[in-house]
Amino acid sequence: MVERPERRVLTGADLKAFYKALANPVRRDILSYLGKHGEANSTSVAKALGESTGTTSYHLRRLADLELIAEIEERSTGRERWWKSLMKDIYTPPGLEMTPDERAAARKLGALKMSHDLDLVTRAYAGYDDARGWNQIFRAGLTLTKDQITSFVEEYQNLVWKYVTEPGQHPEGSRALAIRLIVVPDEVSTED
Repeated sequence: MVERPERRVLTGADLKAFYKALANPVRRDILSYLGKHGEANSTSVAKALGESTGTTSYHLRRLADLELIAEIEERSTGRERWWKSLMKDIYTPPGLEMTPDERAAARKLGALKMSHDLDLVTRAYAGYDDARGWNQIFRAGLTLTKDQITSFVEEYQNLVWKYVTEPGQHPEGSRALAIRLIVVPDEVSTED
């Protein structure tokens, strides 16, 4: 278990830059690679992703600009720069007012995430019998107030952080798992 980092609240220009950066599949793949391996240079990332070192170097610098990764200065020499994933607790407040550009970037990233999540659900059901316990599927419904929803989500996030490990420091026999929580009213309502 790692100590939960300070929550980074994304709003305004920071939010737009974040959405635009993560809409790029190479950047998402780099974050995934560093999350698994902990540290890497542009050459090892390029080889793993099938990209050029120039491409990965560019995207590594952009991710560093967003403070999602950081250079490991003591390992970097000359032109070879080493990078590590930074543990982040990133949050976008619900009901946030956005400019049209920010909203468009958020929708684009949301559509990419939803496509990925739909694939995860399909894989979970398709491979359920052969997964030897790795695929777990749980659905539930609750009737809650807004305050209870807030409390529920906070408890859920704390539970997830209880099991987070440092990038590259994962226990033997562990696998990267996709875990999603979606809390949305079951029916459409005009009530607040």
